[in-house]
Amino acid sequence: MRAVVTRVLSASVTIDGKEVASIDKGFLVLLGVHTDDTKEHALKIADKICGLRIFEDEDGKMNVNPADAGAKLLIVSQFTLYADCRSRRPGFTDAARPEISEPLYELVVSECRNKGFEVGTGVFGADMKVSSVNDGPVTIILDTDDLMSKGK
Repeated sequence: MRAVVTRVLSASVTIDGKEVASIDKGFLVLLGVHTDDTKEHALKIADKICGLRIFEDEDGKMNVNPADAGAKLLIVSQFTLYADCRSRRPGFTDAARPEISEPLYELVVSECRNKGFEVGTGVFGADMKVSSVNDGPVTIILDTDDLMSKGK
């Protein structure tokens, strides 16, 4: 799995001109699922997202996790994170099909909620407009290939 985690002051998802989810201070998470991803990958990335210490402490250092910062999460499915851009027209064969990716996406959302977070979501497979006000800006890329191979 691959996640682009952006620390935001606010973020929202709109579909057909109607806002379906919004958060204030927290993380906007764009989440892609690879064809080889499993439940283990979903659990690992959810744990990492929920523990990522990228909020500032009293000394201005990124040292505070989202729970202690009172952060919310907005998690949006994004298959294009697995685009193959070797040619000018991206291919998406590495992105899992919906029958695989949707349950794993939902598992990540569920795990984050189980950890006590308020989690907003987009609508899986919908044409969404995502807006955010980045804080910092701070953007981190998480990939379970890296997280699991190094035992982190």
